[in-house]
Amino acid sequence: MSSISSLSRLSAAGTKQAASVEFRNVTKRYGNVTAVDDVSFTIEPGKLVTLLGPSGCGKTTTLRMIAGLEMASEGQILIGGRDVTNLSAADRDVSMVFQSYALFPHMSVLENVAYGPSVQGASKKDANAMAMEKLELIGLKGLEKRAPSELSGGQQQRVAVARALVLEPQVLLFDEPLSNLDAKLRRRVREDIRELQQSLNLTVAYVTHDQEEALAVSDHIIVMSNARIAQTGTPRELYEEPANLFVADFIGDANIVTGDLVSLAGPNAQVRLGAVTLDLPHRGLGPGAVRLAVRPDAVQIDENVQPGALAGTVSKASYLGTQIEYEVESPIGNLFVVQYGRKQPIAPGTPVAISFATLRGVAIIPEA
Repeated sequence: MSSISSLSRLSAAGTKQAASVEFRNVTKRYGNVTAVDDVSFTIEPGKLVTLLGPSGCGKTTTLRMIAGLEMASEGQILIGGRDVTNLSAADRDVSMVFQSYALFPHMSVLENVAYGPSVQGASKKDANAMAMEKLELIGLKGLEKRAPSELSGGQQQRVAVARALVLEPQVLLFDEPLSNLDAKLRRRVREDIRELQQSLNLTVAYVTHDQEEALAVSDHIIVMSNARIAQTGTPRELYEEPANLFVADFIGDANIVTGDLVSLAGPNAQVRLGAVTLDLPHRGLGPGAVRLAVRPDAVQIDENVQPGALAGTVSKASYLGTQIEYEVESPIGNLFVVQYGRKQPIAPGTPVAISFATLRGVAIIPEA
């Protein structure tokens, strides 16, 4: 998929209309353990929605219930408006790309991709033609005779995607699809998956525990914690307006600090943070102590310390090429700070003035 030159030409060919996915108060229990607890959400047709959360939060179980690989204990699951709660995986018109890829090692690339249509009764000629179309679509034409062991990790990932696409499902599911790839390849393949999803207007449910991956590929993100939904929103909403402490701490890096909400004026509030006063959306809170999420790149530090400024001291500096990361001791706590575009780090032990980009990356957290 790193060179999907034929994508636009083939995008309209032979693809079913995208379908919605809806969970209505769905619960999944394994004995006395509740893996998914009263979860409701909707994935709109043609959108990529990521289920994001730490291990054990219920995201993979939720994905498997969409696929029909697990059955709901309570509630309803609808795909394209049709109740599929009690239907088997074979009757749901969905395809899944597994974390392990699950390719057949004794089959060629072409045979792997053609396997699904063959099982569904297509002739060998038709199954191979369908498989070749998808292999061309994702940039693997010319590799169809190779064995999976002769491919790179990224190429194996693409074969798994082609095998899922060849059945032209209403919904495509990804279970941690990039976890077996190195960092540079993960970035390239996630861009390819996003381009493919948008060009083919696919409905995709995507599971990952990687926050950066979720922010990069998603139309919407469903953050899960302890078998429940902690927050649903666009990547920007989750990053800039976390609904609670868990989301603020889990989505990207955040400095969690305590300020004092001193007054309200319409939708905004004056919030005192040490020697600095910020004008922020109050998000439904009144005067008193409030928690704030402060993103590392929203903290600005300057060696020119003026009287009355919020002052701190650099305790650690790390040069990472495109950015410099600092740890700064301050009256409001130890802060993690990221600076871009600077070549020479501020030396540890240097006093600095601390300020904030209040329109970006600083938010009151409305719930504990």
